[in-house]
Amino acid sequence: MQLTPIEKRAARKERNKQQLDMNLVSLIDIFTILLFFLLSSATEVETLPSFKAVKLPESNAEAFPKETIVVTVSGEEIIVDGRKVADVAEVMKLADDVIPTLKAELELLAKRQVIRKENQATQAAVTIMGDKDIPYRLLRKVMVTSARANFSDVSFAVRQRLDA
Repeated sequence: MQLTPIEKRAARKERNKQQLDMNLVSLIDIFTILLFFLLSSATEVETLPSFKAVKLPESNAEAFPKETIVVTVSGEEIIVDGRKVADVAEVMKLADDVIPTLKAELELLAKRQVIRKENQATQAAVTIMGDKDIPYRLLRKVMVTSARANFSDVSFAVRQRLDA
């Protein structure tokens, strides 16, 4: 039995209409991944940048860190917000307590204009991530330099001790 072109078109249209069903499995997967991402990024835990060369001391502190300028002091170098400013060996040779390159970098960062009013309080704040094995003399030099660069609010980054 031969079908006319109009009948063929009608049969094809009817066949395609029956195959039109929506597969919701992939759409549900996408929404699940999106929901997981939103939940994991909405936590209140703020993390500081981590450097493998820096082993932080442990503490019982329960306060969360503020978003400030981070000065990282390892056994070999001093880094400000990811940018190396000084070598520890050279700093330890200095007779003065002020580290000139660190002070210049902090003064440069202090000149940044604060746009949001709630960030005005953290403008003069700095967080020191010092390795637990660095000498106190080096830590003192970093603190004195921070104070001379008009950073009056100095915090120390520590690892929270997990009591088992």
